[in-house]
Amino acid sequence: MSDAMPSTGQDDGRFAALPVRPGKIIAVHLSYASRADQRGRRPAAPSYFLKPSSSVAADGSTIERPDGTELLAFEGEIALVIGEPARWVSAAEAWSHVGWITAANDFGIYDYRANDKGSNVRSKGRDGYTPIGPALIDASTVDPAAIRLRTWVDGALVQDDTTAGLIFPLAQIVADLSQHLTLETGDVILAGTPAGSSVVVPGQTVEVEVDVPDAPGSPASGRLATTVVAGAGGFDPALGSLPAVDDAQRADAWGSAEAAGFAPETPADAAPALDPDLKERLLRAPVAGLSQQLRKRGLNNVTIDGVRPMHPEQKLVGVARTLRFVPNREDLFDSHGGGYNAQKRVFDAVGADEVVVIEARGEAGSGTLGDILALRAQANGAAGIVTDGGVRDYDAVAAVGIPVYTVGAHPAVLGRKHVPWEGDVAVACGGTTVLPGDILVGDSDGVIVIPPALVETVVDAALAQEEEDAWIAEQVRAGHPVDGLFPLNAEWRARYESERGR
Repeated sequence: MSDAMPSTGQDDGRFAALPVRPGKIIAVHLSYASRADQRGRRPAAPSYFLKPSSSVAADGSTIERPDGTELLAFEGEIALVIGEPARWVSAAEAWSHVGWITAANDFGIYDYRANDKGSNVRSKGRDGYTPIGPALIDASTVDPAAIRLRTWVDGALVQDDTTAGLIFPLAQIVADLSQHLTLETGDVILAGTPAGSSVVVPGQTVEVEVDVPDAPGSPASGRLATTVVAGAGGFDPALGSLPAVDDAQRADAWGSAEAAGFAPETPADAAPALDPDLKERLLRAPVAGLSQQLRKRGLNNVTIDGVRPMHPEQKLVGVARTLRFVPNREDLFDSHGGGYNAQKRVFDAVGADEVVVIEARGEAGSGTLGDILALRAQANGAAGIVTDGGVRDYDAVAAVGIPVYTVGAHPAVLGRKHVPWEGDVAVACGGTTVLPGDILVGDSDGVIVIPPALVETVVDAALAQEEEDAWIAEQVRAGHPVDGLFPLNAEWRARYESERGR
């Protein structure tokens, strides 16, 4: 590929940074690990949407936030400009078909995202919503795994990542797209945005820069600046749907519920809910032994019945964080089921060493969580999830790896049987009352609930009993009959305590 950029041959300043007006602009939905972790889901393969070339804007342009909307979000991105046409190219040869790279900003109005149902035609296709430039970098001179992307809002750095953080390498994206359509000279691929994308308002200026610090001469695109202005005029309801937002869209647009201003998140450096020494002892104590000790103290109704572990080999130890579903009623689901509902709030708020405990009344005819919420709990450091309802996306949830106890799999969403009602209240899970702050321990035998006031006494007694039982097992293996040995009579106990130096 030549270092020289072809002449634009155009009078329209919008395309001044590009070799030609692009025939198509293809954007990747989710490609950076940092963004995927922020969203609580990591795709197995890249997916795409199209933007019209009429959305291209040049450096120094303005972008309108339409009247009647509130969620205009920026997304700093690397733009790949195709040099040589590509069709059915391999990943190994794909980068040679990229002529240049530069900075881009994939602006979008979240107020129309739900109405667009994934197409992003109205949310991201408006005039001026794809600024590109200001200068091109010759792609043949750079390592595609060492490109840096940075974004500033009013001079403050808000995005800083490199292509080393991509889930899908740039060459893979080019090769994948070439399986489905011909990438023509001048076509643009927007390679996705890292964490840090958020909402901007009229009067703010967003700058994006792409550079390659380790390449000879440290080539850079220069800063691509766009200023937000207020748009005049609204939308005609007689022609199409109107913009609409809910708390879920606000959280996505701002980057988090906390940034959107309506729900605190658990700090990343929050202290664990369990004392580390107590946690270590609980991890060693079997549920059967803990059950025995609680029964000795008059507590028989402390097992969560009917649930089985998705990972029997994993131990569950944590502090209860509760969520209650009530039976579905259409009017109540309309008022409580959508937006930033109780289910999402609890999974956003669960912290380190906490267990989400869900009351679903033993109703297995609907899922009570799926892979996205399981990922969110895992990202927050949660100890696990216990539900006496179903799990949808069962295999995907299992792949997340977090300990989950459930009555089984079901493909339906919760609105079929449940309304997410409230969190951090007393719940009935598997026939057992669970209070926020109760201690939960689970293994292949099941899950048990321990009142916090008893946990130290119970776990120490259970571990002592485990030691005693292990000694008894040694005697049985040696050929002794169990009569008088299990449980220990006075003679055997004296021998046990003597051998243990007591």
